[in-house]
Amino acid sequence: MTGLVSAERGIGEIVLVDALPEFVVVVFAAVTHLADPWFLFGLLAVGYWFASDRFAAAPRRAGATAIAAVTCAYAATALGKAWFAVARPPGAVGPADVPTWLPGLLSAWYEAQVLSDGFGFPSGHATGGAAAYLALALAYDRAWTARKRLFAAAAVAVAVAASRVVLEVHYLVDVLAGLAVGVGVVLAALWLAGDSRVRRDDAAGRGASPALDPTVPFLLAAVVSLGALTVAVADGHTGEVVEAGIGIATGVGGAIGWRFVDGDEPAVPVRIAIPALAVTGGLWVGAYALAGTLGVTLAATTAAVVAVVALPALPERIDRLSASRS
Repeated sequence: MTGLVSAERGIGEIVLVDALPEFVVVVFAAVTHLADPWFLFGLLAVGYWFASDRFAAAPRRAGATAIAAVTCAYAATALGKAWFAVARPPGAVGPADVPTWLPGLLSAWYEAQVLSDGFGFPSGHATGGAAAYLALALAYDRAWTARKRLFAAAAVAVAVAASRVVLEVHYLVDVLAGLAVGVGVVLAALWLAGDSRVRRDDAAGRGASPALDPTVPFLLAAVVSLGALTVAVADGHTGEVVEAGIGIATGVGGAIGWRFVDGDEPAVPVRIAIPALAVTGGLWVGAYALAGTLGVTLAATTAAVVAVVALPALPERIDRLSASRS
């Protein structure tokens, strides 16, 4: 709701980052990609499809729960941006101050990183980064040690959050709120999925519960996104309508896709994953390219997420079909 968060919420951080050397800003422009939605969901999908029991007791359940948790985080971001409706720092509007020593191709890339539209609070990159890397650290609890996983997750999340301030597309309070929301949402999603550690249930030992069920977190993401859609439509925020719609489709698609999966499937064979990646990637690109047609965007997004989540069940179904025909 406009007024609850001030549009003039900076505390002098813009003056400080203006004094940074240009090459430092360029480095942070690259770092920010570590929390781009396409990168995070690609990373989560790879873990979900290919992780073995060396990473988690039930890698398919762990991976799907991580995807559901991050979907919830983006839904919370969409609701927060539509609700508070405050602008980004003036520098995000442009014109971009592109370093003269960057080659032409990199100049266009750099300009795309330092210019951004839409609302600024909370930061979607900070929220998504905190949620994704914490979810991965907690879900895949057999990799490294807990301390190393959490340290790595925190380091990447903080670096991404810092990049948004250095690029002047967010104020410091935006990214701090994003980090807090990301952590809180992940813990809530794991609790809803039945993680024994978050529920303080010692029956399953110190690791994540092998019976994680991402259905409720997926549905929660859809409900929160529906709330974001309602606020965006009521206040006339057309840009946030698309993001909220994609959140609804992602949550619903994830819940539907999980219905096809038992949760104990082996890793997805590469021969199936590669064409599936091409199909789902095409659907994602189409969903954003046709953002002006909300119905088509929702349908494409839902289909893509259903395919991603249901994919581990596909090899067995193909084998059964082949056996019945032979």
